[in-house]
Amino acid sequence: MGEIASQSQIRMALLRRALVTVPGVVLLGFASAQFSGSGTSSYWFQQLALPAFMPPDWLFPVAWTILYALIGVALAVVLNARGAAGRGLAIALFVVQLALNLAWSPLFFRLHQVGAAFWLIVALLAAAIATGAQFSRVRALAGWLFLPYVAWLAFAAALNFSIDRMNPGAGELVEPAASTNIRV
Repeated sequence: MGEIASQSQIRMALLRRALVTVPGVVLLGFASAQFSGSGTSSYWFQQLALPAFMPPDWLFPVAWTILYALIGVALAVVLNARGAAGRGLAIALFVVQLALNLAWSPLFFRLHQVGAAFWLIVALLAAAIATGAQFSRVRALAGWLFLPYVAWLAFAAALNFSIDRMNPGAGELVEPAASTNIRV
């Protein structure tokens, strides 16, 4: 029973893991965006002054889908590295950075806390760098797959910083929803 798996068995195990991790990560990202009302169609977001280097609207869902797919594959590679030194730490770091990632959209788009969202994305960037570094210690491929995500997060942090500086009162741009005051 102590036989070593063949290369085809290892590839199939990786494929099975990726068939779970990729859709799982993509769906979590999509759910966070949907919950927070993120995107440029948001009335609040349309009221903000935006930096000149703001990408076109269509790029965000495309970029995030690709990035979530890449980090989902990276996670599958690490999960498939059974017995590898540092695997447990790599998985724990992934969970932490993903939780920070999923918290950013609600903080920025739903709660309109642009400054707090900037500090959250700085923490997210640090966690993603640590995750990518630990992933590369487990499997080099997993580390490489994480690089585009880290680069995009750095860009997103620069965008968040610029939006915060250009919109000091961003949290007050839209009044909170009116409460129901029924007088009888």
